[in-house]
Amino acid sequence: MDIHIRLGRRGDLSVQIYRQLLEAVLDGRLRPGERLPPTRELASRLEVSRNTVGLAYELLAADGVLAGQVGSGSFVSSGPVRESRPRRAPSGAVDPRDVWRSLPPPITRSSTAPAYDFDVGVPDQRLFPRTQWRRLLASEFRSAPNGSYGHPGGHAAVRAAIARHIGLSRAVRADADDVIMTQGAQQAFDVIGRVLISEGACVAVEEPGYPFVQRLFRSLGARVVGVPVDDEGLVVDAIPSQARLVYVTPSHQFPLGTVMSFQRRTALLAWAERRGGVVIEDDYDSEFRFDGRSLDSLQSLDRTGRVIYVGSLSKVLLPALRIGFLIAPTSLQPALLTAKQLTDWHGDLASQAALARFIDEGLLARHIRKVRREYADRHAQIVESLERRFPSWLRLIPSAAGLHVSAGAIAGKRVEILRAAQRAQQRGVKVGVLSNFYLGAPTRAGLVIGYGAILASRIDEGMKRLAASFA
Repeated sequence: MDIHIRLGRRGDLSVQIYRQLLEAVLDGRLRPGERLPPTRELASRLEVSRNTVGLAYELLAADGVLAGQVGSGSFVSSGPVRESRPRRAPSGAVDPRDVWRSLPPPITRSSTAPAYDFDVGVPDQRLFPRTQWRRLLASEFRSAPNGSYGHPGGHAAVRAAIARHIGLSRAVRADADDVIMTQGAQQAFDVIGRVLISEGACVAVEEPGYPFVQRLFRSLGARVVGVPVDDEGLVVDAIPSQARLVYVTPSHQFPLGTVMSFQRRTALLAWAERRGGVVIEDDYDSEFRFDGRSLDSLQSLDRTGRVIYVGSLSKVLLPALRIGFLIAPTSLQPALLTAKQLTDWHGDLASQAALARFIDEGLLARHIRKVRREYADRHAQIVESLERRFPSWLRLIPSAAGLHVSAGAIAGKRVEILRAAQRAQQRGVKVGVLSNFYLGAPTRAGLVIGYGAILASRIDEGMKRLAASFA
């Protein structure tokens, strides 16, 4: 192990080595059981005598910090030395741009899940086909010819496999060269924003909508404006006249769950052509449709090259894999590839190659069918419970896809909804609150109830506890 020790020209060298090694133990850089370099080796690196290092080790051993083993060397003691203290970076006097002060801090899921977890946008990781994925990934590591940098668009095989997959499942018009792999959908939005958003540009988003896209575009200097959503999707006539970029989730509006009607889709495409605008189509949750035929993607209807299609397999597989992709008109592809390379070059090529085989062997299609059945059962349970237990409080917003359902508050019940959600948390039930998804002042209240993180067998008790929170 390389240990950096800085020696000054003044003072006892043995004491300097002792203090810096002790500091490394106390702040956790050297952990119990770790072996220190032999005195001869460390002395050679520091250009001091072996006796100087040996004396430092003796001082540490006297303090109980080191334990020696004959013939094996010196190791950090496994017993308590002193209270450990964190090693932090300097506080600094440099401030971020003002926009970063106005954005919320990072959101992470707690390592301890609530007893009844109705969190939104979280798939069931227990359904992930770990054995098959491990086999494919191990095979790629064994057969990969080299570990050098690759194409910024991603692994060639996965780009071809994705193009085939979405060509069949969503009628998206693209070949392998049109696909750009990203670290989840969020990086796709970032790359698009870097290419299309200038300082002060007006960007339209759905209201309510996906908060992380709203915040991302703001961080890139955009003036983000919310556009209302009704039963048919984004209200196209309400798009601001200054906007030239619009973000939508037409397959399963987030968070309401409605599907954009065909009439609205054609109206949005007409708007883009008339205004010289660009539409970012986030095909969110399109894989999980439980009844009826899904409508055509916007990209498949686009005839003038105004739609950028963004997809992700985070909800289908695992969010931790960070697998997303975008498909853009050819006029934008060179700039997007350059932006992707400047962002992270190309992502994890081994995982991308494993995904290509996962798709080509038919495993992805089989997995989607399996999880769709499971989520359809959970969806049906929650819908039935909402209609039976909450008729005086909530009205279901119809949806037939995705990993969550939303329910709006009945008139006059807005304050009670917020209080009930807080009481439910005390009962071990976690649910989303609709007002949290608004860019501006919320115009409606309600709950957003996810079912990816909770087992079907626990839904009834969880909904029962949620209902008790309204009493």
